[in-house]
Amino acid sequence: MKKRLSVHKNTLILIAGIVWAIAGFNIVRIGLIAYAGNVTWWRVLLSIAVYAVFQVFIFGKMVKKHTARILQYEDEWQNVFRFFDTKSYLIMVFMMTLGISLRVSGLVPNGFIAYFYTGLGLSLLTAGVLFMISYFRVRKQKTE
Repeated sequence: MKKRLSVHKNTLILIAGIVWAIAGFNIVRIGLIAYAGNVTWWRVLLSIAVYAVFQVFIFGKMVKKHTARILQYEDEWQNVFRFFDTKSYLIMVFMMTLGISLRVSGLVPNGFIAYFYTGLGLSLLTAGVLFMISYFRVRKQKTE
C-alpha cells in the first residue's frame, strides 16, 4: 500500500546512491581544499591507501548489504528514509560528528585532513555510484 513519503523499494537504492554521492563529493571537496599548499607524493599515496581501505573493507560491503536488504523488503512501497537501517544512521551521525569535531578543534593538521578526507570522500562517492549502478541493474532486470 502506497503511503505518504513512500517510494518503490527499488528507488531506495537510488536514494542511497544519491545521498552517498553527495556526501562523498562534499568530503572530497574539503580534502582537496586542505590539499592547497600541502600536496606531497606521500600524501597522495596515503589518500589512495585510505580510499582502498574504506572501499574494500567498509563501503563496498555496505553497498552489497544494503542493496540486498532493500530488495528483501516484502512491501513494494517503503518509507523514503528506509534506505539505511538504524545502525547505519547512527554510524553516519557518529562519523559526521567526529569529522566536524576534529576539523573545528584543530587537533589534526591540515595535511591529515587533506589525505584522509580525499580518500574517504572518494570512497563514499564510489559507494554512491555503486548504489546507482545497482539501481539500474535491478531496474533493467525488472523490465526483461
